Amino acid sequence: MHDDTVAKRFGFSGGLVPGVDVMAYMMHLPVKRWGRAFLEHGLIEARFVKPVYDGETTHVSGGESDGVLTIEVESRGQLCATGSASLPASAPSLALSDFSEVAAVAERRPVNEASYQLGKWLGTAPRTWAGEAATEYLHDVREHDPIYAAEGLGHPGLLQRVMNKVLVDNAILGAVDSCRQPDAAFERRALRR
Repeated sequence: MHDDTVAKRFGFSGGLVPGVDVMAYMMHLPVKRWGRAFLEHGLIEARFVKPVYDGETTHVSGGESDGVLTIEVESRGQLCATGSASLPASAPSLALSDFSEVAAVAERRPVNEASYQLGKWLGTAPRTWAGEAATEYLHDVREHDPIYAAEGLGHPGLLQRVMNKVLVDNAILGAVDSCRQPDAAFERRALRR
């Protein structure tokens, strides 16, 4: 879906910017508002209502009311995504022991109803997501906020990309597997690689 040819086969006018990258654009507003505190324990949710096409300009806007930022992403004069972000007093409590270590599947098969069953743990191949990979990600989504490089912090959108990779590592997703990750822009024109 992120390649022009594949997307057009499914009725779109061109390659789609992945939702995880659109969400990365949305991160600008809460990071600008709350800085490192948001990156440490902020919450964000998003809903994607229309496609954002690779090569087109996006505009991210929002407003704050009662400690909640509402966020909108527009492209082509259309509302494409909505969401909200907040900064709770502390992060939700999690323990690594709550999570099971699972090996990557030996052979990926076409996705079906059993691929991602509720309660099923998904495995993935080990990868490095820090250092050069994190820097490449910032370049991919054209992130220029100095907080990530200056403080050695990972961009939250990278976590979304990791989760997408876990899905791909566990099943063949058809059109998704045949596509590249496109470049995208935040309030500027995206360029093809």
